[in-house]
Amino acid sequence: MHQNFPPSTNTKNPTPQKQDEHMLDPYTPGVGSTELRIDHYDLDLDYRIGPNRLSAKAVLTGRVLTDTSSIVLDLTGLRVTKASVNGSKVRFSTRGKKLRLSTGALHKNQPVRIDIAYVGNPRPAIGTWGDIGWEELEDGVLVAGQPVGASTWFPCNDHPSEKSKYRIRLLTESEYTVVSNGRLTDKVRKAGRTAWTYESTTPLASYLATIQIGRYRHSQIAAEDRYPEAPVPLGLYAGEHWLRAATRLRIQHRMMNLFIDRFGPYPFEVYDVVVTDDELEIPLESQPLSVLGPNHLGPEWEAERLVAHEMAHQWFGNSLTPRRWADIWLNEGFACYAEWLWSEESGRGSADDCAESWREALAAQPQDIMLGDPGGPDMFDDRVYKRGALCLHALRLTIGDEAFFTAISEWTTKHRHGSVETADFIECVTQVAGRDVAEVVHPWLNELELPELPRR
Repeated sequence: MHQNFPPSTNTKNPTPQKQDEHMLDPYTPGVGSTELRIDHYDLDLDYRIGPNRLSAKAVLTGRVLTDTSSIVLDLTGLRVTKASVNGSKVRFSTRGKKLRLSTGALHKNQPVRIDIAYVGNPRPAIGTWGDIGWEELEDGVLVAGQPVGASTWFPCNDHPSEKSKYRIRLLTESEYTVVSNGRLTDKVRKAGRTAWTYESTTPLASYLATIQIGRYRHSQIAAEDRYPEAPVPLGLYAGEHWLRAATRLRIQHRMMNLFIDRFGPYPFEVYDVVVTDDELEIPLESQPLSVLGPNHLGPEWEAERLVAHEMAHQWFGNSLTPRRWADIWLNEGFACYAEWLWSEESGRGSADDCAESWREALAAQPQDIMLGDPGGPDMFDDRVYKRGALCLHALRLTIGDEAFFTAISEWTTKHRHGSVETADFIECVTQVAGRDVAEVVHPWLNELELPELPRR
């Protein structure tokens, strides 16, 4: 995701946020559970677009991580009508954004199957990061779950450290196309409504689970003349802006080839883009797709860089997902750096030029966010994105291009489809470079004052 929040008004030195034993992540307090591991979500959704009415069944399979007599899940704004655990009906209660199931005695590592029926009018959750989750468009639906919006449409353990497999089946009016995660495995039309079934056998974080509904057509995107096609199928879902999208997004073949060269093999089977009929404030990444508005299809750099940014998230954020939100720079710093690499490749400013320009811009802004621990309210501040990219460029300047890009490829390959943290990245680059790079990245990550860039 790309955000442009205003600078923080906090002028005090931030202190690392301590996590109490009951809190999964201090950046998203009250969300997620340390006592449960979900391996698979099976979601059967019946959605009527006009009244925005959802009737659904969810089957969650996994295990409890401690001895317990209850299971707690995240669920926002929807009403549970029935619940069972391991085939037995259980009492349930909802309070705030939490669903509690009273199970009786469960023992550590005991497998569980959780069946939940629920209904309601899904709507976005409103909070620190704006509106997130299930959102109605003028004629359709958009789901953007980062960071804690998944619970607006299904019961879940909503934290990026928990990556699960998914089967998502959605029944809706046949005039609409449904796009979700993974591969479309079934499509059945009956009595004016169509059920679309998607399966993601590659684990994904709950915030990346998505549903997109619109009057879309679908086709593959052709490469530009004189440029080779990417080795990955590039698909497009679009409605009234189809022609412009199909033309502008041809550029993605060059982007994909560049990023495979710089970051290593593409981690999924396909890459799709959904272009909504509505303009969007920001584009959004999911797995393995991105969502753009028609306002992101222009030839100007501000639009084009965002197309590159969202594609790069397939490596950084989707395949490699942060184990905790404090390491959000591993998503956004890399995606921002991908913009600079594309700038260089497309004949605009070099990565050096971008880095120098943004270092100067950041030096003029308040320096009150610590990149390695920006705090929950500020984790999507644009300074996190740009300082993260500057940290990467400083590393590149220090160890050289060959070692830097070799290390990035090693990083994405070694941790493919896994959960990562900053220490893992430092260790990986140190091994490839043959020198301890912690001293290089430390001032960028752990000091407030903006460091100088190394000289070539």
